[in-house]
Amino acid sequence: MYHDRQPFVTESGYEFPELEIAYQTWGTPNRDMSNVVVVFHALTGHAAADEWLAGFFGKGRLLDPGEHYIICSNVLGSCYGTTGPLSTDPRTGERYGGNFPEVTIRDMVRVQQRLLDHLEVSRIRFAIGASMGGMQALEFGIMDDRAEQLLLIAMGKAHSAWAIGIGEAQRQAIFADPKWRDGHYPPDDPPASGLAAARMMGMITYRSASSFERRFGREPQRDKPCYQVESYLNYQGQKLVERFDAVTYVRLTQAMDSHDVSRGRGSFEHILGRLNIPVLVIGISSDILYPVEEQKELVSLLGNARYVELSSDNGHDAFLIEFDAIQSLVKKHLPELSQKHQLVFTEL
Repeated sequence: MYHDRQPFVTESGYEFPELEIAYQTWGTPNRDMSNVVVVFHALTGHAAADEWLAGFFGKGRLLDPGEHYIICSNVLGSCYGTTGPLSTDPRTGERYGGNFPEVTIRDMVRVQQRLLDHLEVSRIRFAIGASMGGMQALEFGIMDDRAEQLLLIAMGKAHSAWAIGIGEAQRQAIFADPKWRDGHYPPDDPPASGLAAARMMGMITYRSASSFERRFGREPQRDKPCYQVESYLNYQGQKLVERFDAVTYVRLTQAMDSHDVSRGRGSFEHILGRLNIPVLVIGISSDILYPVEEQKELVSLLGNARYVELSSDNGHDAFLIEFDAIQSLVKKHLPELSQKHQLVFTEL
């Protein structure tokens, strides 16, 4: 945990008097910092990247603690240690709760920059992120000159109307929960149906029709009067309720809606065309949340990028499932892309 005692002002003008930044590291930095890798997490992720990206960690793999110095921090606004709705506001002595302000992807990146400064990171071999993590990684490449390469998975140049609409439907499910009062749940009465329903909506968009059909079909649940897919979604909803915070879910989905690299900067062509470091963009063939057209468009706008596609029927969640397939794509394409531009990239 890093306690940053300097005030932090968000894009909206809200001032935090201080910040707590939860993070984890693996491996040891080289003397010249040439082996640093930064991992940016997705919506309900956290700093323990070796748990949710377990298939990428290990000797000879994409994230090898024996070769890399790996850093992953929890985002601003989350509920896993970094300052967020569950944190105590030092000015009041009470939780921020529903008073926690809306934050943006750029706010998250600026907080992560503070951590990297604290860790004295002068260069980053590559930064990797998928979904909300990819949004942060792309913004980091634009806002910071330390990253030498980017690996972006399943996201685009801006949050689409489709994705914003899905996020709003999820938020309205939370707001419709009878327990929701004045922008939050009472501390002594934890969330129930609202957050669970939001998660169930999310799980549908994270997979694909073919994956649901293959896994569940129309099979009934043996011990309950419902279909297997209903039981699965209810289980996933309850599972998130037990580990996540509803205000956090609202604020982080709103932050994702803020994602637009052109906002306040000029055209997409201008801002993305100036990013000349090697960028590998991976799309997932069955992703309905961030369709592959978004990744292809992003590549067409970047100054030095390559698009590759993961063929999978697991939908958006394939980045959390098909580690070997993704790693094979990265091993083949990112070093090759980098070597063309005289950047050092040791074989993964």
